[in-house]
Amino acid sequence: MVDKFEDYCWKDVVDDEILEIYEAYRREVFVGPRPAVLAIDLYKKAYQGGNKPVREVNRQFSGSCGENAWKAMEPTQKLFAAARRAGVPVIYTTRHADTAGVHSTNRRMGRETENLYEIQPGLEPEPGELVIYKERASGFFGTPLIAHLRRLRVESLIICGESTSGCVRASTVDAYSYGFHNTLVEECTYDRSMLSHKVNLFDLHHKYADVMHVADVLAHLDALPAAARRAAE
Repeated sequence: MVDKFEDYCWKDVVDDEILEIYEAYRREVFVGPRPAVLAIDLYKKAYQGGNKPVREVNRQFSGSCGENAWKAMEPTQKLFAAARRAGVPVIYTTRHADTAGVHSTNRRMGRETENLYEIQPGLEPEPGELVIYKERASGFFGTPLIAHLRRLRVESLIICGESTSGCVRASTVDAYSYGFHNTLVEECTYDRSMLSHKVNLFDLHHKYADVMHVADVLAHLDALPAAARRAAE
């Protein structure tokens, strides 16, 4: 699929001068071979306060992504369903509430309960699906994720989750460093700040991943060979 700059969510914040500077990165985009879905931090904390503006929910629930998280839920459900039909592994990351003072960012953290880091209802892992517990932003740092991906013979990743500027970005950069081809699903990633979301998607797209729309990723998964589908049955 030929990359079309004008099709992406960042089109209202990236001008022609920036596009010219990034012209050297323009290329065909695609989902790589032998993919796995990597779902970053789809935990309850990001959905606290409900489907409301982030600024509103963040006054009571620090760290919530509000309406941005809820908007991504349906497309993410479709992504998971298509991956499972195709026999593509779905791997989750989350964290524990108490990590002995080791945090993913410098944001102030209050006392939290473990249930905040359970996966949001409607997006939960199915029996047998892998959940990786991390302490820093990247799903790879200090975790066995790379060992599991090698065992599964995964060659590329389809990445979704939150936040675009934080844990998604860190995990994508590390995945690229390990040699994976990365596809970021635009409608299935989100952040508290839409500006941070758009700028980071733009930058990740040009340097470390292929940002694609969920419809194109679903079409790819649905076209995978029948052998892959039988493996999921």
